[in-house]
Amino acid sequence: MRIPPRIAVIGGALALTSTLFAGGAATAAAPVAFAAPVSAGVAAHAPAGITAVGDICYSALPSQAHDTLELIDKGGPYPYEQDGTVFQNREGILPSQSTGYYHEYTVVTPGSPTRGAKRIVTGDEAQEDYYTADHYESFDLVDHGC
Repeated sequence: MRIPPRIAVIGGALALTSTLFAGGAATAAAPVAFAAPVSAGVAAHAPAGITAVGDICYSALPSQAHDTLELIDKGGPYPYEQDGTVFQNREGILPSQSTGYYHEYTVVTPGSPTRGAKRIVTGDEAQEDYYTADHYESFDLVDHGC
């Protein structure tokens, strides 16, 4: 089972914050750096080098996408056995990465007799979540800061 990287980052940030408030030396297992966007259409809170066709505010996602992101954070259980499987990026829309870098999860579509077309695809970077409402024809990088 894959542990989403945003959990590790959040946990590290909480440990650092509690250490600072309690007083004492603070150490971090791995620094997390966020770079400013290099071109239009890249989310302002995106890790360095991440691009997407577009971006979308977390608050603008459908509630079912919020549910999916919460399940990812918890590590499941997922409604479909395909959830958490490796996303191959065959469309070539997302930045090119090695096999196993991306994983896909179903965003439940109310009233649909199938999985529907909506997905969250996660990358290995912290908060690298992409939303697609059209079954991989386009992606939006989720901006967790708005």
